[in-house]
Amino acid sequence: MDFPTFFAGLSVGLSLIVAIGAQNAFVLRQGLKGEHVFAVSLACALSDALLILLGVTSFGRIAAILPWLDPVMRFGGAAFLIWYGAKSLHSALKSNSALAVGETETAKALGPTLAACLAITWLNPHVYLDTVVLLGTISTQFTGREGFFAAGAISGSFLFFFALGFGAGFLRPIFAKPAAWRILEGIIALVMWGIAAKLLLGG
Repeated sequence: MDFPTFFAGLSVGLSLIVAIGAQNAFVLRQGLKGEHVFAVSLACALSDALLILLGVTSFGRIAAILPWLDPVMRFGGAAFLIWYGAKSLHSALKSNSALAVGETETAKALGPTLAACLAITWLNPHVYLDTVVLLGTISTQFTGREGFFAAGAISGSFLFFFALGFGAGFLRPIFAKPAAWRILEGIIALVMWGIAAKLLLGG
């Protein structure tokens, strides 16, 4: 095991996913609700793992082979994020129960929850920028040791998403107040729309 290279991948991977984004906001919300937390955290971590492996092994050839992929992902992702942001804003405006949601609101089925999670993950071009392009580029500095770098970055994703999902439970007393839940939903809506705007503006 090449520990220096592994920890380089771990630190770089964590630095790229710690910033709040659509995917992180979704995991946080599920963690606060205590709803399908393990499945959502695992889906995000596995998605990142696949994208990191793709970036480390073959990121340079993808754009050349599929030049149409960027605009498709950009506009498709923006459309989805706008819709999801509107949904969160609607919840922020009408919700009166906050984390009583776990008691009074019917839990959403696993299938639709995972579908939304995967859409937020795979329809966001910035996810590809972070995992495929940036990590793929950085991995070229570790010739012959790319596998250790990828393993570190993948470990960082698993560590972060499970810590975020299950750690959110400690914040439940705060979100027992309706106002706190409405504020969170409003922030999530702004995050989604902000990312959508950056996609549409080419940022």
